[in-house]
Amino acid sequence: MPGALLDASAQLFDADAAHGVSLSLVVQHRGHVIHERYGHQPDTIFGPGGPVDADTTLISWSMAKSITHALLGIVVADGLLDVDGPAPVPEWAGTEKETIQLLDLLEMRPGLAFVEDYVDDQTSNCLEMLYGEGKDDMAAYAASLPLIHRPGTVWNYSSGTTNIICRIIGRAIAPTATGEEARAATEEFIHERLFHPLGMTSAIASFDPAGTFIGSSYVYATARDFARFGELYLRDGVAPDGTRILPPGWVDHARTYVASDDDGFDYGRHWWLWPDLGAFGAHGYEGQYTIVVPDRELVVVHLGKSPIERRVPLTDRLRTIIRAFDPT
Repeated sequence: MPGALLDASAQLFDADAAHGVSLSLVVQHRGHVIHERYGHQPDTIFGPGGPVDADTTLISWSMAKSITHALLGIVVADGLLDVDGPAPVPEWAGTEKETIQLLDLLEMRPGLAFVEDYVDDQTSNCLEMLYGEGKDDMAAYAASLPLIHRPGTVWNYSSGTTNIICRIIGRAIAPTATGEEARAATEEFIHERLFHPLGMTSAIASFDPAGTFIGSSYVYATARDFARFGELYLRDGVAPDGTRILPPGWVDHARTYVASDDDGFDYGRHWWLWPDLGAFGAHGYEGQYTIVVPDRELVVVHLGKSPIERRVPLTDRLRTIIRAFDPT
């Protein structure tokens, strides 16, 4: 096992680590877990912490957005949606929003107002959607926000955009269902078409009261199961048993460049891009990462609690782990 991997792993779980707290680390190479390490969940206002192990389910936060990309691919392959067509949002019919394409949503370029802030509840549409005015029907809240840019022209990372996609997916699966019926139909689809074929037995998707999968933020799973999801994209959308889950080309679709942020990452279609490593990743708040590195046959998962201002020390350690493996 590469010494650089072991050194970086030890640094991640150091009691005084510069990035904050690491809860889980899984390194999967050529389909096999070759290194894993677990930490200790700190106490929070929601309850006491405790030791984390291979069976502990942890929150995805925005890594769920990449799971939403996979679900959309399955629905597109079933012929239920056209990713290049207008976004089927009934309340937009006959308004200036009806020109928004489904691809605009997937690329975070619908032109809708949305402030993605996780701290300031006075200016955050994200907090208002998840915990305030929009919590009972998150997609409806996001869809009601004003159009401030011409669709397809301005990139704005938005959890609301993802939840609009999730309602579109749910209605494609069960067109007449609402509330608990919609939830049940979508939940069955997620498990039968994605989680079960990948062996993600711990994975739980959360829903709002309207029955929409909260694909912006809420999937709970073990680190190993998040690695299984990453492996799907490493294998070009094919499950370990050879079953094709995603349509051909959908992985390349995910890593098509759309925009750049201010932290050295690019953005594709509900996946982040690591251009210096030829990698792409599902990223979540406070240091959740599932990184797929095709030319090294590698998936790296990190789950933890790392403030955004400490992101660089964390991603530096993850880059060290990735670079410990030679490209094939």
